[in-house]
Amino acid sequence: MPERQPGSAPSVTVHLETPSIARVHDYYLGGTANWEVDRAFGDEVLDRFPLMRRIVFAHRLFLNRAVRHMVRQGIRQFLDVGSGVPNAGATHDVADELARETRRPPETRVVYVDNDPVAVAHTELLLDARGDRCRHAVVDADLRDPDALWQLAVETELLEPAEPVGLLLIGLLHLRQPDAEGQECVPAAVAKLRELLPMGSFVAISHVSDDGVPEDVGATLAGLKELLDRSGSGDVHWRSRCGIRSLLGDLRLVDPGWLPATEWRPEETGPSARTTSLPCEEIIWAGVGRKG
Repeated sequence: MPERQPGSAPSVTVHLETPSIARVHDYYLGGTANWEVDRAFGDEVLDRFPLMRRIVFAHRLFLNRAVRHMVRQGIRQFLDVGSGVPNAGATHDVADELARETRRPPETRVVYVDNDPVAVAHTELLLDARGDRCRHAVVDADLRDPDALWQLAVETELLEPAEPVGLLLIGLLHLRQPDAEGQECVPAAVAKLRELLPMGSFVAISHVSDDGVPEDVGATLAGLKELLDRSGSGDVHWRSRCGIRSLLGDLRLVDPGWLPATEWRPEETGPSARTTSLPCEEIIWAGVGRKG
């Protein structure tokens, strides 16, 4: 296969009959890696559920705080799974912003992972234009095959498998990931990634939950789930808080533990982060675990 030239999008096969969650999120965040079908669906969602855009920004705010915390703890390489398009406020931007604040040379390496071909293609273009190709890469891989995902990330030569990694699973795990037999495989896939991580690694998770929310908010989330399921963009599963906690397995939970995403370590917020508030702060449950 000929090497792709910088500035040219890789050839991809794209099905535009249905919206993509990754591209809809890009639309909400002000990006350009979205199509009319994504924008139309995104607007339909907002018309019925205006809180959706704030949910997307709350996930991004948690990512900002989690990345900054991990970098301060010595993490210098990140694996961002289900990254969509890393537009403003993405992992490499956050890490490099902190380096500038602390007057250190930017050194953090980031491997983005997504299985949406448009997201992967636009990530290639974005990293060519505004990234550092010696430190930033994207791979087309699927959470349902964690061994292959890990191997592709290592093959970029940006991820050193013997050094601690910051694994980011932000706003991803409430999307159902059925295996070939139609069985949900998120818990098993996350467990395998935890197993592959070296000691000293961190895992950050943010996840929508309808557990313990007021009745009207629960009804809103049920309606949102129905709309997302019908769209063909992917079924969703609002796990219980206990179910979300279990995704970290036996990792040691980093203080202050599991919290609403917008309340997790507010002191870590970077200067360019866009803050947000939700009508019910406990819709998104977030936490970080450390291995070893």
